[in-house]
Order: sequence, then C-alpha cells, then structure tokens
Amino acid sequence: MSNEPTTAAAGPLSGIRVVELGGIGPGPFAGMLLADQGAEVIRVDRPAEAGTASKHPILHRGRRSVALDLKDPAGVEAVLAITETADALIEGFRPGVTERLGLGPDICLARNPRLVYGRMTGWGQDGPLAQAPGHDINYIAVAGALGALGAADEHPPVPLNLVGDMGGGGMLLALGITTALVSAERTGAGQVVDAAMTDGTAVQLALIHGLLATGRWEDARGVNLFDGGAPFYRTYRASDGGHLAVGSVEPQFYAALLGVLGLTGDPLFARQHDRGSWPAMSLRLAEIFAGRTREEWTAAFDGTQSCVTPVYGLTEAASHPHNAARGTYYTENGLLQPAPAPRFRGTPAAVPRPAPVIGVHTRQVLTEAGVDAATVDALAPKA
Repeated sequence: MSNEPTTAAAGPLSGIRVVELGGIGPGPFAGMLLADQGAEVIRVDRPAEAGTASKHPILHRGRRSVALDLKDPAGVEAVLAITETADALIEGFRPGVTERLGLGPDICLARNPRLVYGRMTGWGQDGPLAQAPGHDINYIAVAGALGALGAADEHPPVPLNLVGDMGGGGMLLALGITTALVSAERTGAGQVVDAAMTDGTAVQLALIHGLLATGRWEDARGVNLFDGGAPFYRTYRASDGGHLAVGSVEPQFYAALLGVLGLTGDPLFARQHDRGSWPAMSLRLAEIFAGRTREEWTAAFDGTQSCVTPVYGLTEAASHPHNAARGTYYTENGLLQPAPAPRFRGTPAAVPRPAPVIGVHTRQVLTEAGVDAATVDALAPKA
C-alpha cells in the first residue's frame, strides 16, 4: 500500500457494524482498531457530554457518536434497536453491570442471534477478583509481567499502559471479536467474548514461560536475556542524556557491536553468554556509551548491522526516516497520531475520520435503526 492511508472508504472490515458502549482505555482502543480497518463503529456516550468534543481525539477516531441514557428504559430500548442492526458489541463495565441495565448478552443475543458480544474487563467475568477494582498496573502485576520487568536492584518500572490495557486488553478483544465474527459468518450464531487483561497479559508471556520451562530463564528481574540483564540487550545513556537501544543478540550482530566500540578481541567480551561476566561487561559498555552523544553514536552505528538504534521520544519518533517513509504516523488538523495497522494490500485502510462531537449522530443512527420519530425527538440531544 502507499505510505499513507488511502482517503477512500476502505478496509477489510467494511460493512461490519459495531456498537461500543462508552468506556475508557482498552474497550475504546479495540473500537479504534476495528474502525481503523473499515468497521462502522457507533459509540454510545452519556447525554451529559452531548455537544462536547471528545477527550480522547485519537482513541475515539473513526466513530459515529450517539448520546443515550443507559439508565432510562427508553435509552436502553434505543440501544437494543441499534444492536439489532449490528454485527458486534463492545462493553467494558464490571461483570453484571450490563445485565442490570437490561443490555446483557442474553437479552442482546435474543434480539440479534448473530451478534458477537465483546466483554472487556481487567480480571475477567468470573474468579475471586472479578468484582474488584483495578488498573493496568494491577492486572499485569497479578499476571506476572510487572514482576519480570526492570533491573534487579530497582522497583519494577511502569510500562505505560501498553501491556495490560492495550496489548492484553484492547488488542485481545479486537482479535476475539474478529475471530467470533468469522465463526458467526460460518455458523449463523453469535457468541460472547470474555477478554480479560490478566489473561491477555499471560498470553503475551508465552515466550518467557517457554524459556523458563526449558531452563533458559530465571524467575528474577534484570538477570536474563530480554530483561536488561544481558549487556548486549539493554539501553545505555549517552553523554547528552539521550539513550541507545542495543539489541545485538545474534553472534554476527554482537561482533558488529564490538567492532564499532573498538572491543574486538577484548577478553572481557570474548564469551558473549557468560552470565558471570555480564555485570562487568555492562559497566564497561556504559562507560563507553557515555563518551559520545546519542547522535554521534547513531552515526557511528549507521549501516553496521549491529542492531543498535537511538531511543526516541513520542513526537521525535514520527520524524525518523523509516517511520516517515512508511507513514507510520500522520498529522491531521495539527494532531499527530499513529496510522492504522496492520496493513492490507488488497483492502487498504482509509484515513480515519476525526473523533466526532459527542452525540452528533444520535438522530441519524436512531432513525436508521427504525426508531419512531417521536422517540427520536425525545431522545436526541437538543441543539
């Protein structure tokens, strides 16, 4: 595909309609992923927010927005009417909340037997913690990921909300929904998708658990190949405060690393996988990297096949030549944002529409769903 998303209406999920009950974090992220690939996503927001701009202008892109009161029976019935026309639904409340609202999976599937009902939670729909509050940091802690991150003598670092909310949550739900949509297409029957961030985090640890099971990983922080313990797979600070990411794992890349640093033949670095030497090796490399700026090191390693790259900040990353060439980021109305991913050659994704004003599509969507005019007038936000 081209370096930037096409402006034509496109995407492999074109023709799929998804209802997203307004939530935060991983649920909207799943909605964004589906919308990015062409699905029509209708987000149900609270009437109190109608007429205001979205607080999450990237996460809520590509949607239509309706504002309905889920505590009002008329609002619930309107959502059910929309759901009858949908292929999937996303909800991210605690277990049992949508049932109490009258929007639980049994009711929705009775109205639309082909519906894929996607549920996004931290702990899952059952288990001792199902009703407990929590955030990304709690879910990845209990799942075992947080305790595996960071240096041995430091507190575990907080990896933004990438591991739980986004990777173990929103992406898992998007996979679950698309997988269930394939099943519904083949069987004519919808189903419920229980996506829990604890489960999704655990799944992401599959490689590490495999290494642990075969004796190639210690159940401790900062002493292993991919957790910063290895001197050839970690970050180093440059003289200007910038950092370099070193991923010279394979022998040929390790040799290239030593060549650039002038360490070829140095006895300390002769045995790459001698874990007893790793602390001393790391100290020596830290001293060397501290002798030049990040950009000086970037120039020194350019083209060396050593797997050493500069560490960029959020806005800086967009200007990297590789990201620029692929259109990994784009700017619309002054808003820098990631382009849709993954890419499909046959059905390329469109440039996502900006996040809508909350509730702006209420009248339009309700009318399309067959709601009578009087009810539409009663429910639609007043201008």
